[in-house]
Amino acid sequence: MFALLSFCLCGLLMRGEAQDRATLWRGNDRGGRCHYTFTVPSPVESSCPQIGGPEVEGLKARLNLLEVLVSQLSGGDSRLPGVQQGSGARVQSELQEALNRAVGERNLLQREKERLERELNGLQLRMEEMRRETERLRNKPCPQQTPMVPPSPTLQDRVSKRPGLNPMSRLMTRPSRQEDSSNLRDSAWQYGAPGFQELKAAVTEVPAPGGCGELLSVGEPVTHRKADNIEGKYGIWMQDPEAVSPYGPNMLWRIDAIGAEVKQMFGYEDLEQLSKGFPSKAGLLESTGATMYRGSLYYQRRNSRTLIRYHLSSESVAARRELPHAGFHGQFPYSWGGYTDIDLSVDENGLWAVYSTNKAKGAIVISQLDPESLAVKKSWETNIRKNSVANSFIICGKLYTVASYASRETTINYMYDTETSQGKNLAIPFKNKYGYNSMIDYSLAQRKLFGWDNFHIVSYDVRLGRQQAN
Repeated sequence: MFALLSFCLCGLLMRGEAQDRATLWRGNDRGGRCHYTFTVPSPVESSCPQIGGPEVEGLKARLNLLEVLVSQLSGGDSRLPGVQQGSGARVQSELQEALNRAVGERNLLQREKERLERELNGLQLRMEEMRRETERLRNKPCPQQTPMVPPSPTLQDRVSKRPGLNPMSRLMTRPSRQEDSSNLRDSAWQYGAPGFQELKAAVTEVPAPGGCGELLSVGEPVTHRKADNIEGKYGIWMQDPEAVSPYGPNMLWRIDAIGAEVKQMFGYEDLEQLSKGFPSKAGLLESTGATMYRGSLYYQRRNSRTLIRYHLSSESVAARRELPHAGFHGQFPYSWGGYTDIDLSVDENGLWAVYSTNKAKGAIVISQLDPESLAVKKSWETNIRKNSVANSFIICGKLYTVASYASRETTINYMYDTETSQGKNLAIPFKNKYGYNSMIDYSLAQRKLFGWDNFHIVSYDVRLGRQQAN
């Protein structure tokens, strides 16, 4: 081996002597071992490509530091060369601080999003009100500026001589094709067709003679509107039978009973505006049930047995009282669920509450309430369990229960008469057209049943009569 090394050295030295460029160094390392170092210039390359250098050394240093940090964060040994033991904890603290900042910024953005959504909802409600007002103004007839001229005496004589006509029928009669329509126009109709419709409604809305009796039959459901979103799956709609100014007798109210704990209540000038979805009044309500009577809204306060009378015109609470021993918050609901423990309603005899108590063991209790103070005037306990029926309503002091809320063909299966304190079974056909009827109440204002059937606002005609003796 030494001979081979000597031969190589000699060859290199001869090559170096030939080219006069080769150099040889010899020396001991730190361990005392001899090393030979040769330097021979390249005959081809003018310069060598960089291998290593400051950039590579810096990259190695950064990779080394990164390995140390990863080891520290994962619970490994932090005592690596060139790194202090506290650097891992410092980096972890910085990472946690950055995470906290990011979470805080996210929460700020979320709150800003919620604020913008509330403003958008308010603008949409305002837009809906403006659309309703525009529709009302568009349909409102414009009065003519020319003075109204009464018909000539000859015209009145000619009309009055027509056989079979009385003064009222003369007002309701349209001119024939042979007669001049401009001469036959009465001064009362100078405002056009809307006036004719108004007088016609006033004539036909006179209630037929009759009074209270026992329920004999219920008509087919009539659909007035379908809710726009999920909040309208369940709800309440109602009408004050003795409305007080500033709200007219045709005013209708709607409450969506799903969603937020604080619910929105909308008022509509009439059934047409309700069907179109154009409210004229909106407010907030914290309740689970409600009815209208004599200018006040009566409702049960959420999560309590407290009844509240809210005066609509003054927008203030007029009375507040607990319903003694009444179950609440899902203790004695109807079979469909919801927080229907206390059901308020109005009929010909006044204000009622339908509920149950622990003493009654879940059986329906009926209480007549004082509409001013909400005090209980008298109570009756029935022998039908509240959670065994889908809903109930009161007509003429008689409680009626509905057997099912989901069956499309069901029955009104029970009646309790508060006048005689007697109950009996019934089998009056009743239809849940849309398969989930969560609200059935008697409307004294229209003498119909109001229902809320799976997003749909519906009503039913009722027929009352006297029970014939056997």
